[in-house]
Amino acid sequence: MTIAPERAQTPAWSAALHAEAQQFYAHQMQLLDLGEAEQWARTFTEDATFDVPTLPEPVRGHAGLVAATRRASAELAASGQRHRHFLGMLDVRPRPDGGLDVRSYAIVYASQIGGESRVHRVCVCEDVLLRQDGELRVSARTVTRDDLA
Repeated sequence: MTIAPERAQTPAWSAALHAEAQQFYAHQMQLLDLGEAEQWARTFTEDATFDVPTLPEPVRGHAGLVAATRRASAELAASGQRHRHFLGMLDVRPRPDGGLDVRSYAIVYASQIGGESRVHRVCVCEDVLLRQDGELRVSARTVTRDDLA
């Protein structure tokens, strides 16, 4: 049996790599839900793109990520809501360049402060994660919503 060259060069999936990706997302989503815009933006590469259907065009770079996150946090606070992001069903695929392609399901819960909680959105999140200074960073994120697909 001959192994295709591209397969032979791609690092193997491992439980440790999968756990590292899960921890990355747990930390990143906590930062987002706490409104820690600058810390959240630092989980992306400097030239990252963030493409989500609720924005008219993709957000690019740290300054854009910080501004978009601050705006969203302010809108939530003004409406008396809190969001919680849950990412699961991670499909982690190592890339030949040492990065990762990760596809996951994202459920966003919205809670009215002092009221009830509900499912706000169900999405698919597709990321390219790269290593910078030994840590994972999002280079590109594309989010699609199930209700708009």
